[in-house]
Amino acid sequence: MDNGSGQRDRERDRISSGEADGSRKKRLRRRVLRCALAGLALVLVPLLTAETALRVNYTGTPAPGTTTRGQDALWLGHAWVDGRKNDADVRALARRLKDTGIRDLYVHSGPLEHDGTLPDSAYPKARLLVSAVHRELPGVRVQAWLGDQLATESPDGLHLERAATRAAVLVSARRVLAAGYDGVHVDLEPLHSGDRHYLSLLDGLRTLTHARHALLSVAAHQIDPLPAFHSLWGTTTGHPKWWSQAYFGQVARRVDQIAVMSYDTMQPVQSLYGGYVAQQTSLALEVTPDTTDLLMGLPFYHENRFGHRARAETVPAAVRGVRLGLSRTDADRVRFGVALYVDFAATEADWRAYRENWVR
Repeated sequence: MDNGSGQRDRERDRISSGEADGSRKKRLRRRVLRCALAGLALVLVPLLTAETALRVNYTGTPAPGTTTRGQDALWLGHAWVDGRKNDADVRALARRLKDTGIRDLYVHSGPLEHDGTLPDSAYPKARLLVSAVHRELPGVRVQAWLGDQLATESPDGLHLERAATRAAVLVSARRVLAAGYDGVHVDLEPLHSGDRHYLSLLDGLRTLTHARHALLSVAAHQIDPLPAFHSLWGTTTGHPKWWSQAYFGQVARRVDQIAVMSYDTMQPVQSLYGGYVAQQTSLALEVTPDTTDLLMGLPFYHENRFGHRARAETVPAAVRGVRLGLSRTDADRVRFGVALYVDFAATEADWRAYRENWVR
């Protein structure tokens, strides 16, 4: 009897212990679930709030007159200076651009070598192109689009922190200007917010271009949609992507033109993309001096990949966003336009949307 009773007692103890362990495990699972939900809420609530704000930002009516000021630009591919395009193509381009607001052409003439040099063989037909454009499109300026990948997020690329590299870029700029270009358009990516070596390079380029009565323009990263967002994104992904608004202003004060690459925004639908462009337009206007041309990029290409959805990032949505941002921030600004990226990927629908919504 004692042995049986003891066995039953031990069995009850095991059951009680098991129930206690199960209860503790359930409480732990509930705590973990609550923490996970709280963490998810910390991410989703600000995101949903921000996306709602962008949707609201897309509402309203653009102010009358928020259309082209004749300060627009077009990015052109390398085929225009390597021999694949000829005078007939320039005449066709002239017909395309007639009665639009396009005043500047950014012609891909690189890329730069990682040491900042650029061989003359990279743009063998530049002088012929510039002469043909000046003949067929009087008043339109041709700028050498010089870019390269920076060694900011990988071991390979152009090292802006090296004085010798920056000096080589200045020499490359001097050589393209000697080839007949009206200016230099710099596009270096990924360029992290606050990069003082980039500012130093721009100071040198500005001295060089102005001494030759030429233009200095840059392709600029987007501005933080939320304060210090580039720091948060950079910490979590290793790719800061955005610039602070203050840094954008520092760059804008050093150049004649600044063109915002307002595409590849990760927005899933047109209303959110348009609201995002409206916000970017306002943020850029707030810190770009009146003496600098501010251009907002239009997506003249159609890709579907991470960061870009073709059905969301459309020309009509971008133009509406630009007009809304301009209307709310500085509707009468003269030195303002849009920049079309890029000629070789554009469709007839893109050109029609640009004309109907912006040129009007």
